[in-house]
Amino acid sequence: MRLKDKVAIITGGASGIGKITAKRFLEEGAKVIIFDIDQSVMDKALEELKQVSENVWSKKVNVADNKEVSENVDSVIKELGEVDIMVANAGITRDSMSHKMDIEKFDSVIDVNLRGSYNSARSVIEHMREKGHGKILFTSSVVGEYGNVGQANYAASKAGVIGMAKSMAKELARKNVQVNVVAPGYTNTDMMQTVPEKVLDMIRAKTPAGRLAKPEEIANAFVFLASEESNYITGHVLSVNGGLTL
Repeated sequence: MRLKDKVAIITGGASGIGKITAKRFLEEGAKVIIFDIDQSVMDKALEELKQVSENVWSKKVNVADNKEVSENVDSVIKELGEVDIMVANAGITRDSMSHKMDIEKFDSVIDVNLRGSYNSARSVIEHMREKGHGKILFTSSVVGEYGNVGQANYAASKAGVIGMAKSMAKELARKNVQVNVVAPGYTNTDMMQTVPEKVLDMIRAKTPAGRLAKPEEIANAFVFLASEESNYITGHVLSVNGGLTL
């Protein structure tokens, strides 16, 4: 019960890595609030997560809208008294080769992945500074560390998250607020179901571990960084990629 009674917000928590992280947080005793933009997916996730613990709630939030994020975070603080952990995880892809990518595809990914992460973190900073403790965690990607063909927008957003986290870590360290990043490798989530098997075989071949990550393996990294076991770790990028970037 490493997160017993901690209040955690997880953006993009209705599916993929976000949902499994919510499940692991609940198993570790946390109270979890999911922020997501898709109400139907969120309702389904909530039903599933309540089988683990009743201490889970959801709010429909567009993380790209700063006002909407702030108002919903304030609502959580009013309802539950505080926020101990913010996991800025919401993200989208709009893949295209750079010379063919229209500006709307670029902007939408930056708005959700980078601006949305900033909005999420910013909404809890003053609260955590006043309390004198807190954890802000970002989801980056192996793509943010070494790029990927057809994902210039996604790579830019995830590399930006790393730079932003390091800056915030320096700003908040003396206030006992740790800011860290998890950078997953290719993970066996629903998003990967659309990837052709031939491409997946190439990814496995390039990965020293020889396989994709299990979502639980990424979620476990978030559990560690959200717990008091990581209190002297800040500004760190925890790469969970089976050795892909070695």
